[in-house]
Amino acid sequence: MTLSAVLLVGGESARMGTDKATLDWRGRPLWDWQLERLRALTSNIFVSARSAVSWLPADAQLVVDEPPSRGPLSGLTASLAMMETDCLLALAVDMPFITVARLKKICNCAKSGLGAAPVINGKAEPLATVYPKSATSIFVKALERTDHSVQRVIRELTTLQLMREIPIGDADARFFRSINYRADLET
Repeated sequence: MTLSAVLLVGGESARMGTDKATLDWRGRPLWDWQLERLRALTSNIFVSARSAVSWLPADAQLVVDEPPSRGPLSGLTASLAMMETDCLLALAVDMPFITVARLKKICNCAKSGLGAAPVINGKAEPLATVYPKSATSIFVKALERTDHSVQRVIRELTTLQLMREIPIGDADARFFRSINYRADLET
């Protein structure tokens, strides 16, 4: 299986009050930590955003949402369409507790034509998931609907046997936690 990765940084960060991607965490911006994790798994890296970012590194390709943005669905759809590999690993910039080892486990559950989604308490985590290239047309159709939930897309991919669900136990669920407030970075 060949792999690309996308760092999703397109959120509005309304609750945080500032761009989450540039927040300092342990001495570095969140985007830098997340790209380091993705680089450990592949050299084919995209950064998905609503508009250009000033910090884009030379080894990443910018993917800008087509207006109007439909949140992560827009970034995932555009990245799947641009990539030339079998699968796409998606990672949200606001999920700093994830580790390379956990991402690698998810990747190891995927294969060409079959993605892998971690499931925590019965709900898929779409922003730390591997999507197969074969799902591109399903994502394009999802953009045309009024429901832009990536959860719905994952359920559809699972039904079509294009996605494998990976149960995550309570002990590991904390690694998939996203941050929405500054205090979340301290816990």
